Amino acid sequence: MTKLGNYITGNWITGEGDGQLLYNAVSGEEISVATTKGLDFAAIAEYARRVGNPALRTMTFHQRGNMLKALALHLRNHLDLFYKISYQTGATKADSWVDIEGGIGNLFANASLRRKFPDEVFCVDGESHNFSKNNTFMGTHILIPKEGVAIHINAFNFPVWGMLEKIAVNLLAGMPCIVKPATVTSYLTEAVVKEIIASKILPEGSLQLICGSAGDLLDHVTSQDVVTFTGSASTGLILKSNPKILRESVPFNMEADSLNCIVMGEDVVPGLPEWDIFIKEIRKEMTLKAGQRCTGIRRIFVPENKMEDVWKAIGTALSQTVIGNPLNSTVRMGSLAGQTQRNEVREQVQKLLASSQIVYGSLDSVEVIDADANKGAFMSPVLLMNEKPFEATAAHEVEAFGPVSTIMPYKNLDEAIVLSKLGKGSLCSTIVTADYKQARQYVVGAASHHGRILVLNNECAKESTGHGSPLPLLVHGGPGRAGGGEEMGGLRGVKHYLQRTALQGSPTTITAITNVYQPNAKACLPDGQGKEPGKHPFKKYFEELQIGDQIITEKRVITSEDIDKFADLSGDHFYAHLKTTDFTGTMFEQQVAHGYFIMSIAAGLFVDSYEKNPGLLNYGIDEFRFTKPVYPGAEVYIRFTCKEKLPNDKRVIEKPEDFKRGDDIDKGIVKWYVEFFDETDEVTGVATILTMVAKKKQVLVK
Repeated sequence: MTKLGNYITGNWITGEGDGQLLYNAVSGEEISVATTKGLDFAAIAEYARRVGNPALRTMTFHQRGNMLKALALHLRNHLDLFYKISYQTGATKADSWVDIEGGIGNLFANASLRRKFPDEVFCVDGESHNFSKNNTFMGTHILIPKEGVAIHINAFNFPVWGMLEKIAVNLLAGMPCIVKPATVTSYLTEAVVKEIIASKILPEGSLQLICGSAGDLLDHVTSQDVVTFTGSASTGLILKSNPKILRESVPFNMEADSLNCIVMGEDVVPGLPEWDIFIKEIRKEMTLKAGQRCTGIRRIFVPENKMEDVWKAIGTALSQTVIGNPLNSTVRMGSLAGQTQRNEVREQVQKLLASSQIVYGSLDSVEVIDADANKGAFMSPVLLMNEKPFEATAAHEVEAFGPVSTIMPYKNLDEAIVLSKLGKGSLCSTIVTADYKQARQYVVGAASHHGRILVLNNECAKESTGHGSPLPLLVHGGPGRAGGGEEMGGLRGVKHYLQRTALQGSPTTITAITNVYQPNAKACLPDGQGKEPGKHPFKKYFEELQIGDQIITEKRVITSEDIDKFADLSGDHFYAHLKTTDFTGTMFEQQVAHGYFIMSIAAGLFVDSYEKNPGLLNYGIDEFRFTKPVYPGAEVYIRFTCKEKLPNDKRVIEKPEDFKRGDDIDKGIVKWYVEFFDETDEVTGVATILTMVAKKKQVLVK
């Protein structure tokens, strides 16, 4: 029997001994053996720290993001292979799409996050703070990659998504990883990792794979490492309690299977779109991946006067689900990942039956097509009913990790909220309602116990990703039983792998370190210090601009006539801009200039030349603040400083007809710190202006 490979210390190595036999979940045939016996886990971890970590840390966020994008594009070329192997896990085409293409989508999503970071190996985090009267001492925070390894232990059966959604984040952050997938379907993970390694897109040591037991890996962690776990709460607690993890204060992010719930709003009745949406969502969540999802709906709460109508409607929907060989195009639900998994589900259902009854399905038989129900790990969807959810609490405590859910009644929405919390923390909850007041009541009342809440109705149903689908840019995790962790979440997820450090010093020093201009830092004035005297920043190409490049403009007198003309031109006749206003009892002494007029004046003061130059266009304005009124007679001037530079990747053009004017121009984004002053030299406003600037190698058309 072929053994799965473990990709460790730069080589594919098979473990020793008999290992664990892995089976085709549909046919029951033996596929391969997974074993990690004989592997030196201390050496594996140290290899990641010694080889992979330095390689990733020297790359910028933008380089790492583009690396993820390249990896996603590469894996997309091998979908046929991945789907072929995925069918052996019992997954249908729809199941496999979520796992495989959903995982690749995570790579794309995290690659796009590079635009939220500087083109640096670290980044500034949050606002800066001035701590001194004379503006010579300040503080800020930076985020820098930890010098360890991310260890991902997965115990659930999403062999592709479960890996890619985690490694996308740690790789973008600049940390290498060791992946230990659920053993029962690790043969699919191995196939994907083989393609990743063969692509040579990732630096050596960035990704290692172990197929089988994690052995004593956690005994070799250090304070610079990060551990993530996805699986049962009981297993997670054992791992989290490892003495080395506790002693070294190793960050441990746990996402545990939870008793997620769906609530039918009191306003939902047969005939409304929300009724059908509710039934459809439950059928999908019970049958997709044969219910083997950490986000699956385990508890269904329904107004007590609709219980019978609802469970019968769910039963009818489930009866229309064709079960069998995923390769058969008519099949909508495949098998569980293996016989062991099916046995565990049956055992858990037996516990639930002590206080519930089956209203649809069977534990003993299932009708399948194009397969043998006994050889494959097939199971009928099982809908249970618990009529006394406050007295019989097993449904709030026991999870059957398969196509199993329990329907329960509630008297009013407050009671539904209390019932939702009896699960002691979940990854997600859904309320189906068209009543905004009910939606708000549920969200405010239940959010403390759920990591995510979906408000589902006819407005969003067609485009909603559904109850069980975490999104890369939103947090995936939950409190209490769900593990108390957070995964993905856009920038939040990346920060799990970065060390936040408070940085203190002078504004000029902090600017030099961070490559982000800090207010009150010394500027790079065109005074002959190695730069062309008098050259306006807008005449510099992207590469020529330096952080701190600055101009101070001439002054312009603001007149009452100017303000009147701007009011007429813009249509903004707010009382404060009219000289005929009686200003008694207002915040102003007299007619005041529009803030946007001052902004327009600023553009006229700092923009130079009627000729074409490297400055291509104004890209936007951030953090615009008006801090002091500007009255007629004031003399305003502008201090304009290069604050930060960001790459702007060329758009990928797959078809000639997709080409847009400017796509061929190599360019970057420049942020400018703009300060508005009056004749007293007091700041009247601040803003960050973004411009798109051509790179020097780009020849401008005259």
